[in-house]
Amino acid sequence: MDLTLRPKRLVDYIGQNQVKANLSILLEAARGRGESIEHLLLYGAPGLGKTTLAHIIGNELGVNVRVTSGPAIEKSGDLAAILTNLQAGDILFIDEIHRLNKTIEEMLYPAMEDYALDIIIGKGPSARTLRIDLPRFTIIGATTRVSLMSAPLRDRFGMVYHLDFYEPEDLEKIIKRNAGILNIMIDEASAEEISRRARRTPRIANRLLKRVRDYCQVRTNGQLDLGACREALAMLAIDQAGLDDVDRKILDLIIDKFNGGPVGLSTIAAATGEDMATIEEVYEPYLMRLGFLDRSPRGRIATPSAYEHLGKKPSRLL
Repeated sequence: MDLTLRPKRLVDYIGQNQVKANLSILLEAARGRGESIEHLLLYGAPGLGKTTLAHIIGNELGVNVRVTSGPAIEKSGDLAAILTNLQAGDILFIDEIHRLNKTIEEMLYPAMEDYALDIIIGKGPSARTLRIDLPRFTIIGATTRVSLMSAPLRDRFGMVYHLDFYEPEDLEKIIKRNAGILNIMIDEASAEEISRRARRTPRIANRLLKRVRDYCQVRTNGQLDLGACREALAMLAIDQAGLDDVDRKILDLIIDKFNGGPVGLSTIAAATGEDMATIEEVYEPYLMRLGFLDRSPRGRIATPSAYEHLGKKPSRLL
């Protein structure tokens, strides 16, 4: 079902207008020359449409998109098998590309620059290098942590695009579009309510839309209105700002136990039972975007806005 909600063409992709404008010129120029596009890197928070854009580019160019991920390519033989099976013009989409190990990265360098694969045969003094020519292909990398990519790998991408959080108006359009695909009758107020609580992320908006649909199917005989929408979101423990239980647990911890901070990330992770990387990559960006959390050299600090949202009074001047 998630695949049916993904747009197939660039014109149907909502939001990320600057990225779309650059991609449309890139694709039109490549089609005019009859060439494959340069290697392309997409980075941004999870759920913003990096995978969807990669498939749209493949559809626009009429080529195959092969999908893999950084953790899945463990050995040099895995990469060799993938690259030698590509056809001319194919796109290789590598999700979580920042998690490629160093050996695989070094094999990618000649593949990306010279369209050749260097394989070492044998060991010791008798070892020799075999070079295999590859068809011209395109690598589209996706990452949530571009800072963890090595500079040599990052520099081999001809284009680097940042996907930012969505505006509420764009999320409303996405919700209405996908509601039509799922045969859900949704009014303006309900679409606005879901978009406001979707953390400015299309993946979360789609998930909330489907959960509201399920609630209304069971509790209101399929009638989806603003009241039923709010009841469904309340059952999911998602508040007016889009915060869930973990978000509030992080803020409560900083405010109640540490007097507003600063608190180290490892301490927050230990106290909440969440992984450090999950807190840093999933929860912190949205809390900081809302202005509820600040970073300092000594740790994380809850802002006056966080106190106000949670209905707490600061015990000291922030």
